[in-house]
Amino acid sequence: MRRIPVLSVVLAAALVLPACSSLNPFADAEPKMAPLPALQASTSLATRWSASIGDAGIYRFEPAVVGEDVFAAAEDGDVARFSGGQARWRVRIDGGLTAGVGADAALAVVANSQGQVIALDAGSGAEQWRATINAEVLAAPSLARDVVVVRSSDNRLFGLDRKSGAVRWTYVRTTPPLTLRNQSGMLVEESVAVTGFPGGKLAAFNLANGGLLWELTVALPSGSTELERIADVVGMPVVYRQNLCAATFQGRVACFDITNGKMIWSRPLSSSDGISRDVRQVYVTEDADAVSALDAFSGASMWRQSALTRRGLSAPLAIAAGVVVGDREGYLHLLNRDTGAFIGRADTDGSAIVVAPKAIGDGVLVQTRGGRVLVLEAR
Repeated sequence: MRRIPVLSVVLAAALVLPACSSLNPFADAEPKMAPLPALQASTSLATRWSASIGDAGIYRFEPAVVGEDVFAAAEDGDVARFSGGQARWRVRIDGGLTAGVGADAALAVVANSQGQVIALDAGSGAEQWRATINAEVLAAPSLARDVVVVRSSDNRLFGLDRKSGAVRWTYVRTTPPLTLRNQSGMLVEESVAVTGFPGGKLAAFNLANGGLLWELTVALPSGSTELERIADVVGMPVVYRQNLCAATFQGRVACFDITNGKMIWSRPLSSSDGISRDVRQVYVTEDADAVSALDAFSGASMWRQSALTRRGLSAPLAIAAGVVVGDREGYLHLLNRDTGAFIGRADTDGSAIVVAPKAIGDGVLVQTRGGRVLVLEAR
């Protein structure tokens, strides 16, 4: 079937909105956003530090954590490294940026709207190299020992030499006519990268040459229309010991044994954001803006918190104090891991938290759509 890129973008974006009733003038009024629920316990989410970066525009900017430092970027091209809330350096990349930062102790890598990937020295912000891949990049680059892996919006993978930016390998995959613009993250472990694709697939690649090592099916597309058959793997795949878990849009949440590829369990749930897990449970943000906890070993439902309807939730993050999730008004909610009850809340800058919170030491890192970067801690 002929691909329709523009239509794909418009329809896929509509799919991840809280409601589509605004597209139909005869539809009932859109349900209202749920009010802030009462707290059943009092755990303070205090701001450890806060800093400013430019706003995200239409993109999703994921910050990077290296030790206690944070690398963040914005649509206007600003890239900064923050230490304790103070900018160690700040640079402006020409062309504007379209994705968050991939970073380690040596490099910070971003992508601009001109199809270029730019590597900066992590210590100073000085540009090290610039590679042209002539493709839109919507996900933060992933850094390995010898390569920087970049994923384009049409689901091609590029392995760039981390010293020079030269293209060492590419991986091209046929994708369905309609896909989400919220791409799966890439998990890099030693010499292997694992990521999800449209069509409900998880795949692993050899970082040395881009060769496909294995592929697993999280969910099979179903339905009679292209819209109904969207089943993209979303969010970051999660590994715990020998278990690998992932979620799909209009599909399932599933966990696999990565030693043999066998599915351990699978449960029908739709997510456009992703999952988190701890020792005992897998946490999922559902499309209905509910947060569910599933038993990590059987997939059985442990609890479901549905009091955040229409609040546009981010993917969850499991921390020692509970489960945190952001919403479109800039609130960060803390849920009890055993019951799903609300035990804490923090306000940021009033703009949406669309990217999953990240762990940083014993704190939580968030970047808002309005350009605020905050580290909070539970007390």
